[in-house]
Amino acid sequence: MNTIESPAAAPRQAMVELRLLRDEVAALRDQVVKEAELRLAAWGLPSSSEGARNLACYLSLRSRDLNALQLELSAYGLSSLGRSEADVLTALDALLASLRLLCGEPAHYPPHESHRAGESALRRACKAVFGDGAEGRTRIMATMPSEAADDPDLVLALVDAGMDCARINCAHDDAQAWKRMAENVRSAAKRLGRPCRVLIDIAGPKLRLASVRAPDKHRLRPGDRLRIVSDLARGKGVAATLNFPEVISQVQTGAEISFDDGKAVGRVVSCDDHGFEVEITAARAKGLRFKADKGVNLPSVQLDLPPLTEKDLADLDAIVPLADLVGFSFVQRVEDVVLLDEALRRRGARGACPGIVLKIETPLAIQNLPALIVSAAARRLTAVMIARGDLAVEVGFARLSEMQEEILWLGQAAHVPVVWATQVLDQLIHEGVSTRPETTDAAMGQRADCVMLNKGPYLLEGVRFLNEVLGRMQRHHSKKFPRLAQLRAWSRF
Repeated sequence: MNTIESPAAAPRQAMVELRLLRDEVAALRDQVVKEAELRLAAWGLPSSSEGARNLACYLSLRSRDLNALQLELSAYGLSSLGRSEADVLTALDALLASLRLLCGEPAHYPPHESHRAGESALRRACKAVFGDGAEGRTRIMATMPSEAADDPDLVLALVDAGMDCARINCAHDDAQAWKRMAENVRSAAKRLGRPCRVLIDIAGPKLRLASVRAPDKHRLRPGDRLRIVSDLARGKGVAATLNFPEVISQVQTGAEISFDDGKAVGRVVSCDDHGFEVEITAARAKGLRFKADKGVNLPSVQLDLPPLTEKDLADLDAIVPLADLVGFSFVQRVEDVVLLDEALRRRGARGACPGIVLKIETPLAIQNLPALIVSAAARRLTAVMIARGDLAVEVGFARLSEMQEEILWLGQAAHVPVVWATQVLDQLIHEGVSTRPETTDAAMGQRADCVMLNKGPYLLEGVRFLNEVLGRMQRHHSKKFPRLAQLRAWSRF
């Protein structure tokens, strides 16, 4: 500890206020520690990592409204705790030391190195998950197109352009294609002398239209009605079946329904033993093409589906020897994490490899996120993905902006990397020209530890552009911390 003797006492009124602040912060610290211990006990961890302990402290700190306290602290030029995610107790201890000093008492500051211990832990986790990278640089993940299986030059170009992690999606292609993709990534990384991890996503219980009965090129528009049925042979008119038919019995009248990540939305107007009828209430101007394989969300229904499907288990047999990381789609409960860990161990994947990327896509996953993180991290390397496609539909687009911020904070508090994903630079990747809003979105992603791009004909251009954007933004931000780098545009008189 660094001990500093106090300067001359502050004016009387200020001294009264400072002593009240000192007592309030001291009481806050005690409450944070006590509540964190209770939370750790509830998580049932036999031994807690520093990340789990800090996350427990952060959740306790943020369980109360600190706005008034922050304003009072900032009025005295003191830390408002606004950037305390990675080292909660250190931040509180440093603040208490400053308050005690101002109150005319000896102050014991935490050791200097402890102020960066959480950030250092997160950097080590990023290195373990994504490999070596430039200090503090946000990594780039790119989703492999089918051509990546047979075009090693494309993969080489992607790695050379800045791709740090190649994402292979088990919802597309097959085991032989995944193997060739992974081999091309390994070869490119070795040739260029830079690491590139392989993340393979298992599809999980993603709800989709299985089969469709409709006129050719039919589009859904507001006012349209259709039926979701167990068997297309029943009834007439526009209808579809689901890849998980058991969902039909879980839906009630009034439930919300969304197709293709919110491109068309509706509500359930009636139900019977064989299906339910949907009225479309909103859709994009040109309507939504109604065809098989479109994604379906029922945000107001807590679906009871298996966390690992038969396809997932079969896919794990193929991908465990190939993957550095396994993407866990639609994970929701701690029991899901245990199930995947056991499935990996049965296939010979012990210890930290392959790691798990928790894809957060539902309200229940958000609710359980702290427990999901500590449970996964206690078993193997762990990262969190903000899967904004399904998540936006499940929680609502207005709430998404808030939730993606909060997930970033929880990841930093737990010293676990977070991936900013879905529709980043989407128009650039699909059409070759970026928009202003998506460029800003990509820049905002710099606060995450990795940014994911989906596949498209201009993926290589997308990786290059994102690499430049992230490099520029690194000068100005580190997580929530604004870096006061020189403003070059106005550096002269």
